[in-house]
Formats: sequence, C-alpha cells, structure tokens
Amino acid sequence: MDYALARLNMVESQIRTNKVTDPAVIEAFESVPRELFVPKGKRGIAYADEALEIGSGRYMLEPMVLARLLQAAMPAASDVALDVACGTGYATALLSRMASTVVGVDDIDELVEQGNGLLSGQEIDNAALVAGPLTAGYRKQAPYNVILVNGAVEELSDELFAQLAEGGRLVTVEGGSAVGPGLAVLYEKLAGRIGRRILFDAGTPMLAGFRRQPGFVF
Repeated sequence: MDYALARLNMVESQIRTNKVTDPAVIEAFESVPRELFVPKGKRGIAYADEALEIGSGRYMLEPMVLARLLQAAMPAASDVALDVACGTGYATALLSRMASTVVGVDDIDELVEQGNGLLSGQEIDNAALVAGPLTAGYRKQAPYNVILVNGAVEELSDELFAQLAEGGRLVTVEGGSAVGPGLAVLYEKLAGRIGRRILFDAGTPMLAGFRRQPGFVF
C-alpha cells in the first residue's frame, strides 16, 4: 500500500474539505505517518475516516475531528501541550510539530511504552509519553498552553483545568451516543476563569475515565 498517497488523500478529502485551513495543522497531518501508530493488522485502514481502536479499548480520533480540534486549540511554536489519553502517541507526534514541548499521558502502560518507541523512531525529541490516570493530567510539566483530550467525555476533571495556563486552550468532544453525536468544544482560561465554546458536532468513543460520577440518590 502507498501510505504516502493515502496520507495525501486523507488531507485533501477529509481535512481540507472540512474547514481546516491552518498551514501548521495541515503540514503536521501531511508529515506524520499515521499507519505506524495503529496495530499492524489495521494499517490498511489507518487513513479511513473513522475512529480506530488501537488496543485495550483506546481509540484514535477520526482525522477530521482531530484536525479541527487542533486548529481550534491554535498551538504556537512556544507552547507546552498535554495530550490526554494519548494512546500510542499519534496526536502527540502531530502536536510536536506545532508546539515547543508535548507530554502525552495514558493509563495503559503497554500503549505508552509502544508510543515512546514510535516517537523515538521518528526522531521526535520534544515529546514524551508518561503513564498515569487520565483525569490527573501531568502536573510536573504544567501549566499547559494547550490540552487535548483524545476522546469523548461526560465530565472533565478540575485537575485538568487547574493545569491550564492563563490564556490556555483545552479541546475535546463532549457527550455523544448511539442515538446522536456529541459536541466538539473549546475551553479557554482568561483572567483565571474558564469559558466554553461549542465548535461543531462530533461523535467519537467515550473515555471511561471521564464518565460522570452518579449523584447521590435519596
């Protein structure tokens, strides 16, 4: 399979046609070999317009959804970014081409180990993956100018918002189910307060670590 051609087709047919115009985002998607970050048996569909399971219930976001989230997050060359639920590190690798430093965190040890090997193989030296609870982020490198939560959530943790720098942006997908899509959203911290803006409809698999805790029932 000609992966370079498949990658170009993904950019032209899935990303450029869906309101993604940021040259840095487009360059990252054109450059990072997505097929390396999926299981070998799924490399033939690595560039499909769908969420791909990469192991242990973790999914890689659809290219269009990921591209639009990254465009909304506006990573700058001097930014520090956090990739939550990073899996094998595909989005981490994309962010490494747009930001100064990137940390990926996942609670699946084998994916973190695999991902660090992939980043090293790509000679990416400004990004690393660490193992830990998704909702805890990674306080050691905080604050972050950009936080990407790689999957759908029902509820975000206060800890992630606490790790967001002043002027920082957090992007994710909220909600969604078999009966309807969720919403891609952008959170921004300005003057110490968190604002929220809806970006577009998006459906992607839910992250177990971000399900809403059931309330107390009398």
